[in-house]
This record gives sequence, C-alpha cells and structure tokens, in this order.
Amino acid sequence: MNTEHRKPLPGSRLDFYDARAAVDAITPGAYATLPYTSRVLAENLVRRCAPATLNASLGQLIERKRDLDFPWFPARVVCHDILGQTALVDLAGLRDAIALQGGDPAQVNPVVPTQLIVDHSLAVESGGFDPDAFEKNRAIEDRRNEDRFHFIEWTKKAFKNVDVIPPGNGIMHQINLEKMSPVIQVRDGVAFPDTCVGTDSHTPHVDALGVIAIGVGGLEAESVMLGRASWMRLPESVGVELTGKLQPGITATDMVLALTEFLRKQKVVGAWLEFFGEGASNLTLGDRATISNMAPEYGATAAMFYIDQQTIAYLKLTGREDEQVALVEQYARHTGLWADDLKGAQYERGLTFDLSSVVRNMAGPSNPHARVATSDLAAKGISGQWDDVPGQMPDGAVIIAAITSCTNTSNPRNVIAAGLLARNANTLGLTRKPWVKSSLAPGSKTVAMYLDEAGLTTELEQLGFGVVAFACTTCNGMSGALDPVIQQEIIDRDLYATAVLSGNRNFDGRIHPYAKQAFLASPPLVVAYAIAGTIRFDIEKDVLGLDANGQEIRLKDIWPSDEEIDAVVKASVKPEQFRQVYIPMFAIHEDTGPKVEPLYDWRPQSTYIRRPPYWEGALAGARPLKGMRPLAVLPDNITTDHLSPSNAIMLDSAAGEYLAKMGLPEVDFNSYATHRGDHLTAQRATFANPKLFNEMVVENGKVKQGSLTRLEPEGKVTRMWEAIETYMERKQPLIIIAGADYGQGSSRDWAAKGVRLAGVEAIAAEGFERIHRTNLVGMGVLPLEFLPGTDRKTLKIDGSETYDVIGERTPRATLTLVINRKNGERVEVPVTCRLDTAEEVSIYEAGGVLQRFAQDFLESAVTA
Repeated sequence: MNTEHRKPLPGSRLDFYDARAAVDAITPGAYATLPYTSRVLAENLVRRCAPATLNASLGQLIERKRDLDFPWFPARVVCHDILGQTALVDLAGLRDAIALQGGDPAQVNPVVPTQLIVDHSLAVESGGFDPDAFEKNRAIEDRRNEDRFHFIEWTKKAFKNVDVIPPGNGIMHQINLEKMSPVIQVRDGVAFPDTCVGTDSHTPHVDALGVIAIGVGGLEAESVMLGRASWMRLPESVGVELTGKLQPGITATDMVLALTEFLRKQKVVGAWLEFFGEGASNLTLGDRATISNMAPEYGATAAMFYIDQQTIAYLKLTGREDEQVALVEQYARHTGLWADDLKGAQYERGLTFDLSSVVRNMAGPSNPHARVATSDLAAKGISGQWDDVPGQMPDGAVIIAAITSCTNTSNPRNVIAAGLLARNANTLGLTRKPWVKSSLAPGSKTVAMYLDEAGLTTELEQLGFGVVAFACTTCNGMSGALDPVIQQEIIDRDLYATAVLSGNRNFDGRIHPYAKQAFLASPPLVVAYAIAGTIRFDIEKDVLGLDANGQEIRLKDIWPSDEEIDAVVKASVKPEQFRQVYIPMFAIHEDTGPKVEPLYDWRPQSTYIRRPPYWEGALAGARPLKGMRPLAVLPDNITTDHLSPSNAIMLDSAAGEYLAKMGLPEVDFNSYATHRGDHLTAQRATFANPKLFNEMVVENGKVKQGSLTRLEPEGKVTRMWEAIETYMERKQPLIIIAGADYGQGSSRDWAAKGVRLAGVEAIAAEGFERIHRTNLVGMGVLPLEFLPGTDRKTLKIDGSETYDVIGERTPRATLTLVINRKNGERVEVPVTCRLDTAEEVSIYEAGGVLQRFAQDFLESAVTA
C-alpha cells in the first residue's frame, strides 16, 4: 500500500486513504462532482496505484477522459462452482505447465481472497410437491458430481486463499449480499471500500449495498486472483434518477422488468449506472438488489446505489455486527460515499424513470427485456382461448413453475407475497394443475426460516412449492426431468409448452428442452400460473376456479395487500435468523486432514475434470488471421446460451453421444454447465443450442433453426460439431460473422473457449457485450467491430467467403477485414480492433491469459 494519503479515520482506531484530498489537490473542488463509482475507484488508485502514475490515473476520473488505461485492484473474488471450478482447473493446468518447464507449481496460488460457493450444480429432479425433494435432489447432486466435488475439495487444500462453501447452502449472490460483503473492508489497520469481481454476470447484485461488484469471466477472475490489476478505461457513467413510488400491488419484479426494458432501449451496454433520487431512497435494500441483480439483462457493467439509512437498516436486519455497521456509516459519511454527499455528482448522461408508471409485468416469451404487461397478454397474442379437454394438457401448458433465483428470493417482500397468495388460494380451494412441475429454490436458508416464522411454509407446500434446494436451479437451466408421461404427451401432441419462473434469464432453449418458451414473473405470479396451468390465460381477467359457494375466483381475489405483506415481513424476518445461518457457515475450521500434492492427479476417464490443453498444440501456436472460413453467420442478440448452452444434455446431441461412448448412463448426463471442467465434453457444446439461427443454413428461402452450419468449400449442411471436427482435422482457421450485442448473458468462459478450441481466430460483429468480449481476448480470439452502417447484410455475406485481417493490432486501431468472395472478388472493409487497452493487446499477442500467466511466471522465476 502507498502511504502518502493515509490518514486516521476520525472516531476509530483505523486509518483510511483520503481520495478527496488527492483529487482536490489536482483540481480543487473536483471530488464533489465525481459520481459514486469514480470516488471508490479514486480511493483504490490512491491506495494501490504506483506513485509515478497516480496523478495521471486520477486525471482520467477528474477530466472524464479515456485516453489512458488505469488499474483497479478488487479486494476479493467470488465464484460459483461452475466458472469457479473451471478457473481453478485452469490454475491446476497452469501448475502442470509450470512444472513441465522446471518451475515450482506450488507457487501458483491466488493472492487475493477467493470464495467459491457450490450452488450451480443441483437439478430439480424432484419437484416441490415431494416432501423429500430436498434430500433426494442433494443426493443426486452428490452422485453426479463426485468427480467435480473431489477436485473442488483438492483445491481447498492445494491452493492458498481459497475458501469453499459446500453445496446445499444457497446462491453466491444472495450469500454475498446477506453476509460476505462487509461494505467497508479492514486490512492491516486500514478501512477501505469493499470491491469484488465474480465469475457470474449477476455479481452486481451487491451493487445495491454501494459495493462495486462486477461480473467477469473466469479468465479475468484468474488474473485478479493472482494479484494482477484489472486494467480499464473510464467507463461511461450514467445517472438514473428514480422518481415517484410503486403503485399498490406492484412488486419489485414488476419494477425491474420495466426498468430492464427501458434501460436496454437507452443503450447502456457497458455503462456504470448509479440510481438515485427520491424513488431510490424509498426502496428497501431487497428492492434495490432486485434492480442491481439484473444489470447484465440491461447490459450494464454496474448498477450502483449510494450508502444511506436503507443500507444501514439492511446490515442490521441481516445480523451484521454492531461495530461493522457503525464503521460503514462512519466511513461513508467521512469520505463522501453517503447519499447526502452525492447531490453534486455529475454524470455523462442522465436518465429518469418514474416508478409510479410500473404496472404488473412479465417478460417473454424469451429475453429478459421483452416486457409485457399482464393486462396486455391478450393483445400480444400470449393469452387466448383454449379447449379444456379432460385428461389432456392445454395449449400453452405451464410445465414448470419455479420460484427461483437470487434476483427475487433475496427480497423478503417477494417471497412473503408468494406465501400469502398461496395461503389465500388454499383457503378458497384452488390447486396446482397436475402437469405443472412446481418448486421453491431460495438462494439462502434464511428464506425457509422466515417462511416458517410467518406460518407460510405449509401454505406453499400445499400448492407444490416446497423447498427443493438452496441453490441456483431452474433459472440456470437446471430444472430437471419431467414426468415421463407428461414429456411423452408433449412429444406426441407437439404441444406448445412453457415455463414461468421468478428468475433473471429466459433465453431460448435455456430453461428446459421441452419448454418452448419461458416467462419471467414475480414469485406470487409464478404461484398463480401454477394454478392457471397455461400461459394461454389472461391472468388479470380469467377465472382461476370456483369457491365453495360457486363464486368465480380471479387473481385480484387472492392477491395480498401491501400492508399485509409489509406487516408479515416486519414480524417474521429477524437478524437472529441470519446469524443462525451464517455464523456456523463462515466459522474458521482448522484443516486437520492429510496434505495434498501440489499437482492434481487427473482422472483419465472423467467427463467432468480434465487437464486443459491451453499450453500445447495449435493453441500454443500462431494465429495468422488469413484464409479464415466462416463457422457461422449470425443475427443480432446472440447470447452465451447460443454459444455454449448450460442446460440438460440430450442423448442425440454431440455431447450426449460422447458421454454415452464414455459409459455414462443417460440419467446422469447432467448439464452442459457441470461438464465445463472437461474440454472434451465442453467443446461439443459449442453452438449446440437447438434454437440457433445460422444464416449460412437456408431452406426454402428461410434460415433453418438448429445446431447447424454449412461445411465449405463443399457447401454441405451438417451438424455444427461434425463441421468443427472436420475443420480441426484440416487445420482450417475460422471466423464468425455476427450482428449487434454479440455475447449477451452469462459470463461463461466456454462461450469463448469453445470457439477457440474449434479454431476460430476472429469474430467480426456489430457490437459485443462487455464480459464476452473480454473472454474472447482472454482466449486469444480477436474481436473486430464493424463501423456504423456496415454489417453482414450490407456486405452481402453468405458464408462462402474466406477472410484475412490486415493491420497493426493496437488499442482500438482501425484494421482491414479482407473478404475474398467465391467469384474472385476482393472487398476491403475497415473494422475497429476491440483490443481496448495495451494490457489486452499484450494478452492477445501472448495467445491468451493462460499463456501469458505461464510466460510471466517463468520469467519472474528466472530473474528472482
């Protein structure tokens, strides 16, 4: 740490770094105009930046310039078991690579505290109508993931600075919000703002606490783990003023779905948002967290709220120690991070959103920003008449109704509202339709405790919403198998079946292979749809059933009042519940077990964990960027679910065929996500989404849907994996051509790893989502951006071409994409090199993050 701006923090025995003094020394009065995030970044620079470059870096914040890279050192790294595991597999592979070149593998360790929460590997095989669902699902999780859990247990002992929260305890973001983030850190007698990166795009969940927490891919997380700075250019800062207040009966989910639609339209991709205003100050921390969690759905990097009395109230509610709560307020007030001190903050762009304009909403039939008011379901053609045939499922059958995801189960109001609606439905004799697989999967054990306290657990169980897990389930595509009879009816009748969930993602093909589309909704609406049984139902107007007197029952008859929800929350959610859950969970236990070897003993037959290949073969060689053939030509809004799906593996897929060949029974294929520690399985997921539209594959004048491409120069349409295998055998370099917003969604590395292993050297698109672009650079894939007005359509690209890239690769340089058409025509197209910083250029030229690690480590060992 630097010492120049270190001062005593008044009223405490701690010191702090005075960013205000450092900034104002350069430009008097500038600190008062800085946004919240810039103030936190300024403190990080003052405390960690080299003195020789400090003023230049601070100048970027003060002058709102983007001509220099500046470093950011997050205080910690949080991971879920899928990306966290793959990151640690990479580090274990790095140890092997170091050892093979004569280095000491035991020296490869995270130097930044790293917390891994096992929360992404449980599938809802038993629904919430089974009283033993929790135990059954956990037993299946342990059996299926034995290889993975064996490796994770080894990492806990083999690596320094790695803590593991075992399965069955909750979702990383909710645990981060309720316990892990102290808001203000203390180390070596110094208080400073908590900051973190997480290997999941929804890490901004804790931005609601005033903590800069951003989602990154595992590759970037590995870099931070090993103590490297996260280099950045100043992001766009957008102030979002929230005015008004929510109308009666409107939930935080309704609010965030409306905001997600609004902010997507405002094009905030990559921006750092700060929410403020009277509307923001009146939102509970749970409501704020619902907004912050959805940051990747509207494309923002961060979604910050200021520290204020709502923050303090939440820290007290969740059982934080009195001394820590006092420190948060004391530090925030003294350093200008308290809401009252930010009235002079100036933003590059300002937006206003009126909370009173929000109505009851859903999002669907795909994409989180595709909002539809429940009152407009009929007009949108979503609801409608359907024939009620006894013994048959209806058109639009809701086959999955899941109260799931940290987005909504972090908010007690949402969960209590669902419980009260269930109670009211039970009182009137309403029941769940028999074809609906219902579930409740909270992100924290505290949810079960306050539902018990409120007497609502049994009410939810009666409608089939018993607790099936404390984990990320349906929202992550881990919705489990359907009843075989129901599945067969869907197949035989080619039914339009749907899912309704309180999650944050409903991308095509994500939730379940037999749910053709999925809708996001608030927890109480999820319960209502389980009763309705079909999406072809006007949830605001249609009759849910009849009471004992034959009177019609509609949604308004069972919807709880805000006053009752608030009263139950106040009476039932208590600090001792959080202490009871988290004190033992985070107790420090001395490891008395046997020591492990510094190199992992890879299991050769494992389909879950395999030594990665990133330092050998073609991946260690040059990328000439010449003669590349298109693997795919893609439309706008390609998500990481298209690039590398996370849901259940089907037997007839490339990955399914491989697992069967490896002797794995179909019942234990598990999800694509759980196999990402084995590149031989995971690379077969590349573009495996059956909802993919590759414009190279046209049938009867229309683009054909499926995991397909056209093998060139033969012109033969084939399954994507067969084409990839053929191109790999030919050592054919590849390129992908795409539209706008390429790489939306999850932060999964394999969306970049998969294409790199296939031989893709470059991707030319109209625009990239931030995390995925970073992952591409980390894998040594060159991102190229078409200039405005130029795209695959104006260039008449059909996939029969070959491509070259010409020019010197410097940050955001203009390069030339050469298109060599089949008829001999040559077209030169200017494109922007999306290596945005000098650090990214260095990583790319090394071949990727992992190759760069090995080079730097061995060089430092030689000079030491």
